[in-house]
Amino acid sequence: MDHAVAVIGGTGRTGRLIAEQLARRGERVRTLARRPCRDTPADGITRFTADVRDPASLRIPLHGCSAVVYCVEPGTDDEGPDSPRATMYQGVRHVVAASTASGERPHIVLVSQVHTTHLGHPLNAYGGLLDWRRAGEEVVRASGLPYTIVRPGWLTDDCAGDHGLRLAQGDDQTGYVCRRDLARACVQALCSPSAIGVTFELFNGSGVSPWMPDDLSGAWDLAFAALEGDLEMAA
Repeated sequence: MDHAVAVIGGTGRTGRLIAEQLARRGERVRTLARRPCRDTPADGITRFTADVRDPASLRIPLHGCSAVVYCVEPGTDDEGPDSPRATMYQGVRHVVAASTASGERPHIVLVSQVHTTHLGHPLNAYGGLLDWRRAGEEVVRASGLPYTIVRPGWLTDDCAGDHGLRLAQGDDQTGYVCRRDLARACVQALCSPSAIGVTFELFNGSGVSPWMPDDLSGAWDLAFAALEGDLEMAA
C-alpha cells in the first residue's frame, strides 16, 4: 500500500497479530489503542494512544492512511463508554470521519462477528451487542469507501496444526477460528481487489490454506472472488 495502514485496537490479541503480519509484509503500520503499551513494537510499527470514542484523538494517527483495520473489543455495558453502541457504532462513525477528513479514501476492514443478523440471539442481551455490530457494519457500507467486513466465528488462540479456513456467507453457520488466521484474512483482504464490497463469515475448516504468507498461488484472490458482493446479495 502507498501509505500507512492503521490498525484500530492494534495492541489487543487480534490487532497485534494483524499489525505484525502487515509489518512483515513491509507495510508502515500505525496501531491505535486507548492505553499505552510498555513493550517495544516490532520494526515498521508506530504506536498511538487514541480512543475511538474521542474523535479528536483520531485525527493525527489516521491522517493520510491508505487502509484501516477496525478490531476493537466491544464492551457489554448497556450504556456509557463501554457499551457496544459507543464502540461498535459511534466509534466506527468517528473512525470513518477522521480517516477521510483530508479527502482520503482508505480501504476499511471491519472485524464484526457471526450471528450479527440474529436479533433473538442471547448475545444481544449484552448491551444490544449484535444490534450495534450490525449498525456499525451499515456505517461502513454506507460510507462510499472500499471496504471488507469480516465476521469471524468464536475466536481461539489455538493455532496448532493446519486448520484450513472456510469463508461463508448468509450468517447461517457457526464455528471457531484462530486469531492468527483471522489476522491473515484481514491482511489478505487489504491486498485483494476481489475482497472489496463483501461481507463474509470466517471459520477454521476445509478451504483456503492459512499458511501462504505471500499468497503465491492466488488462493485468497480466488476465495474472495467466489463471494457475492453486498450489492448482489441486496438485489
